Amino acid sequence: MNSVPKSTLQPQALHFQFPNHRIRIKKTVFCDPTVNVYTGYLDVDAGAKHLFFYFFESRGDPARDDVMMWINGGPGCSSSTGLLMELGPCSIDMNSTSSNGTLWNPYSWNQAANIFFLDQPVGVGFSYADYGETIQTTEEAAKNVHAFITIFFETFTQFSGRPLHLSGESYGGRYLPVFASEIYDQNIIARQEGRTELNLQSVIIGNGNTGISTLYRGRYEIECGTAALEMPVQSISKCVRMKTALPRCQQRMRHSCLDQFDLIDCRAAINFCDSEISAGMWASGRNVYDISKMCVGDSLCYDETTAIEEYLDMPKTRELLGVETTNNFTSCSPDVGADFGIHMDKYNTPTQFHVAGLLDRGVRILIYAGTYDWQCNWISNKMWVDALEWSGSDEYNRMQWRDWAVRGRVAGEVKATPLLTFATVRGAGHMVPHDKPEESLAMIKKWLRHQSL
Repeated sequence: MNSVPKSTLQPQALHFQFPNHRIRIKKTVFCDPTVNVYTGYLDVDAGAKHLFFYFFESRGDPARDDVMMWINGGPGCSSSTGLLMELGPCSIDMNSTSSNGTLWNPYSWNQAANIFFLDQPVGVGFSYADYGETIQTTEEAAKNVHAFITIFFETFTQFSGRPLHLSGESYGGRYLPVFASEIYDQNIIARQEGRTELNLQSVIIGNGNTGISTLYRGRYEIECGTAALEMPVQSISKCVRMKTALPRCQQRMRHSCLDQFDLIDCRAAINFCDSEISAGMWASGRNVYDISKMCVGDSLCYDETTAIEEYLDMPKTRELLGVETTNNFTSCSPDVGADFGIHMDKYNTPTQFHVAGLLDRGVRILIYAGTYDWQCNWISNKMWVDALEWSGSDEYNRMQWRDWAVRGRVAGEVKATPLLTFATVRGAGHMVPHDKPEESLAMIKKWLRHQSL
C-alpha cells in the first residue's frame, strides 16, 4: 500500500544524519488535477533551513516510472520558472482565459516521470532559513540537496529505490554535477554503513553554465557567426573588437580563474571579458536567452516571469500551496545571487571535472542545448564536452553527428555514446521546453527509456 503523507507531520528523526528535521507536506489540487500533487517543506541543517518543493506524480505509470528532480539556475532562481513556464504540468495563463490562472501543458515531463521541482538554494522562491542564512557555494548547497532528497524518499516511501535523475538548466550546469557527485560519494558511505543508497541514474543539463573556459568563445560565435542564425546579429565593428579581445580574455581567465583561482585577479579577468565580449549583446536590446527575439519584460526578457511572481504572491495561491514564509516571492533572489557573485562560485572549480568523474563511475549524462541561446550557448557546451577528459572520450570523439527527429521533423543534431549524449535543439533558446515542448518531451522520454534519439 502506498504511503501518503499527512498534511502536517511533526518533528521527527529519520536517522543520525538529519536530526531535528520537520516535514510539512500538503496534498493539493494545484496545477494538475489528474495526478497526486504535493507541496511543502522538508527541513535540513538541523531543521534550520526549509526547502520548498512541488511534487507531481507521473501521468503515465506512477507506480513504476522514475523520479526526477528539476532545478532552475540563477544562481539563486526558483524552480517555479521551469514549472510554470517550461516543463511543468501547467503553464502560467498570460491571457487570463482560465479560472485558476494556469493552463494545462500536454507536454509536461510528468508524462514520463514522477517529478519534483525544488526551490534551492535556501533563500530562493519559497525556501527560507530561520535566521536569514544564505548559501555561499554550490558545494554547501549540495549537502542540503542530498539531505533533502534522502528525506524525500524516506517520506514518499512508495518511490524509495526508484531510478533518480537530476535535471535542470543554466546555472544548473554548475549545480547538478556537484549535487550528483555529493550523492554518489554519500552513497559509498551509506553502503559501507549498511544504509539505503539513492539510486542515482543520470544527470540532465539544458543550456548549462558548466565549461566556463569556453563561454566567451561560444558567445562570439553565436553573435558574430552563423552558429545560431543565418546572418550575424552583431555589427562588424563590434565583432572585430570582440575578436581581438578574445585571446586576452581567454589568457587572463585561464591564468587567474582556472589554473590557479585568485579572487581579485579572476574578478578583474571576468570584468574585462564581460566588457569586451559581452557588453555589445547586452546593449543590443536582444533577448540574450533567444537571440531571434528582442528582450521584453524584466531583465530575464520574458513577460511570463513577472506574471509567475504575481501569481505565486496571490494569497489564494499561497494558501493552496501551503506556503509558510511571509516573504514576497521572487523568481531569482538578489541576496543569493550576490553571495554567489562575491565568491565567484562558478569560476573557482571547473565543473566539467565533476561530469568526467560521474561518467567514469557509470552515471549517464545528457547535455542538451537550444541553438538560439547566447547566454549559455550550444557552441560553448560543445567545446567543453568535446575536450572532456574521461575514460570514454576516445569513443565519444569517434562518433559522428547525426540528425534526430520528432514525428519525421528534424529537431536537432546529436552525438552519443552509451554514457554521454549531446543534443542540440534547433530553433530553441535557453529554455528548450518553453520553445520546443514536443521535442523536449520526446527527448526526455527516450532518455529515460535508454533509447537513442
